Amino acid sequence: MENKKGILLDSGTNEVEFLEFLISDTSFGINVLKVREIINPTAITKVPHSHPNIEGIIELRGEVLPVISLRKALSIDSKSSYNEDKFIVSEFNGMKVILRVDHVTQIHRLSWSQMDKPASLNQGLEDHVTGVIKQEEKMILLVDVEKIIYDIYPNMEGSLNPISRSINPERGKKNIVIAEDSPMLRKLLQETLLAAGFEHITFFENGKETWDYFDEKVRNGESKVDLLISDIEMPQMDGHHLTKMLKEDRSLTSVPIIIFSSLITDHLRHKGEMVGADAQISKPQLTKLIDLMDQFLFEDVK
Repeated sequence: MENKKGILLDSGTNEVEFLEFLISDTSFGINVLKVREIINPTAITKVPHSHPNIEGIIELRGEVLPVISLRKALSIDSKSSYNEDKFIVSEFNGMKVILRVDHVTQIHRLSWSQMDKPASLNQGLEDHVTGVIKQEEKMILLVDVEKIIYDIYPNMEGSLNPISRSINPERGKKNIVIAEDSPMLRKLLQETLLAAGFEHITFFENGKETWDYFDEKVRNGESKVDLLISDIEMPQMDGHHLTKMLKEDRSLTSVPIIIFSSLITDHLRHKGEMVGADAQISKPQLTKLIDLMDQFLFEDVK
């Protein structure tokens, strides 16, 4: 899994590759771009007073990484039929963690359009699943690993209310559109931007709904958008494909697009550049996000 050059997809194709793994008898998935490698379990050092979902820490090639039990994080109690767990070494939101799972199966490749929004789920998984892939013999649930990390580290940025400076009153006049499928991130963004003085914020749960809004409302002048903030991983249409479509449309290309995603890393940043994103920033850097918004809205950044 360390060398994924052969499976990295072209930007803007609306395709995704995800790794399927099991916890008990339930199939889950995680974007391959968040996976560095898969290793066998090793000795874990317990950390006193740590979050209950953290089993401890391990040293891997000179790095000390936390081991997160997805079984605990997802509140799954039923036993596994597999004798040995697996460690998924994952990197997202600018940090590396180990995700402990029962078994790893295979990599799937599909279009985001094949992924549905989760409806009602049992086992209390609603808050931790962002998409459902329906196959003939089973369903695979795409895990919201950002939500799991946020539950453990709610103040990753230090302060999630970054507005201690004077608020520019002009922010309240700007129309902001946000494409984000995670309910937790939508709530966090809304609270933060309202506190920052932004009053006109429109949310969509995926890229397809966002594109339809631009196509039906913005194109004909019925609605005005001053800036778009988009996640990458979303059912129906991802943020890269949305950005590519908007930037290739002459009547919509002038809207600045900031990609706000856990997938913004040094070796993946080129994918957003290829589709024409004006800026990219890793979650959950809200202070930097607002500074970046001000640059595009008020400093005529080209």
